[in-house]
Amino acid sequence: MRRAVCPGSFDPITNGHLDIIARASKLYDVVHVAVMINKAKKGMFTVEERMDLIRQCTAEYGNVEVESFHGLLVDYCKERDIPAIVKGLRAVSDFDYELQMAQMNNGLSGVETLFVPTNPTYSFLSSSLVKEVATWGGDVSHLVPPVVNRALDQRLTNS
Repeated sequence: MRRAVCPGSFDPITNGHLDIIARASKLYDVVHVAVMINKAKKGMFTVEERMDLIRQCTAEYGNVEVESFHGLLVDYCKERDIPAIVKGLRAVSDFDYELQMAQMNNGLSGVETLFVPTNPTYSFLSSSLVKEVATWGGDVSHLVPPVVNRALDQRLTNS
């Protein structure tokens, strides 16, 4: 079976993330979405909430598995026998950082990284920007799936 992982914090998942996951799901038999845990960061959504939102957003693909992980991504790959990491690139600045990560990951474990250019529609999109715009009352409904937009509205209304 051809397996790959799409890692990230996904706080929250955006249409840009979903575009990369959807494209990976056409190339691989199983796509693992790894919600990486960074205990130094306080997210808007808990890891469990993020995983639930991702599961809802990717259910139609049929070959996506969602898990959380704390530690090195190469260890996650090694434990699950995943030979490839799929990463979306928005701009040249993403490439500079991601190339270093890809080379380090390959040097540590032999895991390959596949870079997928982001759909130009989402080239500016990040979870951080979505949260900032939503926090200030901006409309992000065209940037995130409907279930995520509702979760954002609810979170911001209750805070």
